[in-house]
Amino acid sequence: MKIGELARLSGVAASRIRFYEASGLLQPAQRQANGYREYAPETLTRLEIILRAQNAGFSLDEIRAILPTHLNDWPRDKLIEVLRRKAGEIELLEQRLAGTRRDLLALAHDIENLADDEDCSGHARHVLGQMNQRSGR
Repeated sequence: MKIGELARLSGVAASRIRFYEASGLLQPAQRQANGYREYAPETLTRLEIILRAQNAGFSLDEIRAILPTHLNDWPRDKLIEVLRRKAGEIELLEQRLAGTRRDLLALAHDIENLADDEDCSGHARHVLGQMNQRSGR
């Protein structure tokens, strides 16, 4: 399939497809006599895997490390290890985000309860100090 059709079917810009090809994530397209790229049918599947992996938080280097040359040659044990590691990273990120959310809500509450004549800069330093203590800084 030509790059325009691949772009249309995948929803990915042709320039991005060329970038993935140049980066080694997609197999190089065959060149026709007229110079047009002709992609193998499995390229669409590879492209969908790349997009889903990026959406799950994988970097292009991480994707490149686990994406086999041929899709039926997945390194099962390595894939399981990588997926579990990424799930752990996401869990840590969720914990950090939950802590940040708590800090922001506490800060909003503290600001909301300031007296009209209270010094904001002094209070801000106090609140930031508390936030740093909670985050271990």
